[in-house]
Amino acid sequence: MDYQVIRKPKPDESRVKPRLPDPGDPHDAAIWETVQKELDWLPGGFLNKAYECIDRHALGPNQGKKALVWEGKNGEVETYTFAELKRESDKFANVLNGLGVEKGDRVFMLMERVPELYVAFFGGLKVGAVVGPLFSAFGPEPVKDRLLDSGAKILVTQPGLRRRIAEVIPDLQQLRHVIVANTASRDPSPLAEGDLSYEALMSEASSEWEIVETTMYDHSVMHYTSGTTGKPKGAVHCHHAIVQQYATGKWVLDLHEDDIYWCTADPGWVTGTSYGILAPWSNGVTQVIYEGGFRASAWYEVIEKHGVTVWYTAPTAIRMLMKAGTDVPKRHDLSSLRHILSVGEPLNPEAIMWGLPVFQQAIHDNWWQTETGAILIANYPAMDVRPGSMGKPIPGVEAAILDDDYVRLPVGTEGHLAIRPGWPSMFRTYWRDSERYNSRFRKGWYITGDRARVDQDGYYWFVGREDDVINTAGHLVGPFEVESVLIGHPAVAEAGVIGKPDPIAMEVVKAFVALKDGFEPSQKLRSEIMGFARERMAAGIAPREIEFLPSLPKTRSGKIMRRLLKARELGLPEGDTSTLEED
Repeated sequence: MDYQVIRKPKPDESRVKPRLPDPGDPHDAAIWETVQKELDWLPGGFLNKAYECIDRHALGPNQGKKALVWEGKNGEVETYTFAELKRESDKFANVLNGLGVEKGDRVFMLMERVPELYVAFFGGLKVGAVVGPLFSAFGPEPVKDRLLDSGAKILVTQPGLRRRIAEVIPDLQQLRHVIVANTASRDPSPLAEGDLSYEALMSEASSEWEIVETTMYDHSVMHYTSGTTGKPKGAVHCHHAIVQQYATGKWVLDLHEDDIYWCTADPGWVTGTSYGILAPWSNGVTQVIYEGGFRASAWYEVIEKHGVTVWYTAPTAIRMLMKAGTDVPKRHDLSSLRHILSVGEPLNPEAIMWGLPVFQQAIHDNWWQTETGAILIANYPAMDVRPGSMGKPIPGVEAAILDDDYVRLPVGTEGHLAIRPGWPSMFRTYWRDSERYNSRFRKGWYITGDRARVDQDGYYWFVGREDDVINTAGHLVGPFEVESVLIGHPAVAEAGVIGKPDPIAMEVVKAFVALKDGFEPSQKLRSEIMGFARERMAAGIAPREIEFLPSLPKTRSGKIMRRLLKARELGLPEGDTSTLEED
């Protein structure tokens, strides 16, 4: 494969961190032992994510340091120090304790990105509960599915969101209390009958709390992840995951004590929890939380206004910034940015090359899943970036490419991407579905469901999901490769590729394309894009058909839903669409 290597400039010596362990030695158990020693375990060997992220800083020299800088939808700004977050989360732990919440109970949050969400999250962990942030754009049925399956005892929400799901509340027999954060300055709505006021409860709660003794193996966070068929499944993580979230915050995000960090992901998705809550605060950095939605000028303004130094976002967002053009960022001072990362789906090489002149640096892609709990493969800040590659395994993690018998394949061969189990942030179960959980492990490997290859230098390259790979005339075609070529055309904003059944070739490649502003669908443009693709890849794997769409269906975390494109094309059931982004 041809690629351009982006050489890493000579680093600022004042910011150089100690050399990483050798990523070529994945069996070095001392790697994780060393990281674990950097954390402040509770007396008796107990471990709790809330303590590592908040209390250990609040009880030390960082107690007066800004932890959270919150900017609301209307531009209002609030700041919270580590000491203030400790006090508030201690109070909420007392609230939950007073409501009968015990260790292992599930406490879920359906909230916008407001400070009360983070207080509730840590308060739940401090009382020993399993916390489950839900995406605020969910409708009634997705919320019902998750709360029923988890058996959540407490739901913390806001007035507008409470009204949205009102119809399903009576069906949630295990739900004991609905707590509504009804801050007058944001929504002065009256409480529904039976609901509890967050403000009233907090005003009466003590700020003295001793964290429940949780072990490294106790459950802590639950995230629901959707498959092609069936209901969403709850991936459960334990407190031990903080070890890897803390480590990758240092190794991959390259967080330093003086950084201002911004993760654009919603806490309802695993990125917004692992890297929008746990990784930055376990490293004691100040992070910006922006409640508003996407608008290119607004995002650039957040970076400029708050002096963001490390920025973690998604490929979809980067493509939307590309669509807005290069004139918008020129109107903002983005010089504070020193490190940019992306996750959610593979970052197209074209996006990286676009970002070089705009941000004066490469965007660093990385790979992980809801089930892995933290980054496993990454382009480290000190590495040369190969656009299109997800990088190399982090220290202490062994990855491999396997054949259908789960035997390791040679360099350059496509196969199943697999990880050797045992990394600290590995999910511990699918909630109430051990059979499905066990099916993910074969012959000593966790089978990720992704296909990839590894080159002779150890860089991993994503090919596609197992059910996305297209078999055309005996050739396996990864949709990502075709999509990357398509969005290189000046008229194409987004592309999604599927395999369409064909009586001769088995499948042919069909592309769905959303155009940039200023371009209109036409047969002439369709032919031009097809010719463009055929010039850049073998004719046999270039799209045979192109269909224009106003926009492509995506999950709310930004992933293009190829399975939905295929289902609609073939007239098949669409399956779970609760995570579908609404226009």
